Amino acid sequence: MSYDFNADEVFAMAEQLERNGANFYRSAAEKTGDSANKDFLLELAAMEDDHEKTFKAMRADLTAKEKESTVFDPQGEAAAYLKALVDTRVFFEKEIDLSSMKAILKSAIEAEKDSIVFYLGMKEAVAESLGQGRLDGIIKEEMGHISLLSKKLVAYRD
Repeated sequence: MSYDFNADEVFAMAEQLERNGANFYRSAAEKTGDSANKDFLLELAAMEDDHEKTFKAMRADLTAKEKESTVFDPQGEAAAYLKALVDTRVFFEKEIDLSSMKAILKSAIEAEKDSIVFYLGMKEAVAESLGQGRLDGIIKEEMGHISLLSKKLVAYRD
């Protein structure tokens, strides 16, 4: 089954990805015995929470046209498809090395890069008339997160 998407659907996926990321970081924080690592992972979870709020606000600014459905879907299969797509991307059962802050930072950067690749691919599935250009806002937010994590990685000496 092939779908074209609108910006509203991609923002919904972005919000879910951020929730998945926050859950991932909180779960990883519970598994580490090092309090500094735990605090940092909880900080990353809070950043994901903030991203979700940002994407929700960006989604609220979409036009009616950018929210138009692209398929006839009386059974709601598209929503199930989107949830499955998001739940198997980026933070799905990703292993993280908790042995050092440097390893944690590298894993976090990798996850953010994966999310950008995902959004770039989704951008190709959204017509310009359905808000394709709006997805640049999501990508820009994720790139900012990579920049922050990269600065911490460079500053950190294990």
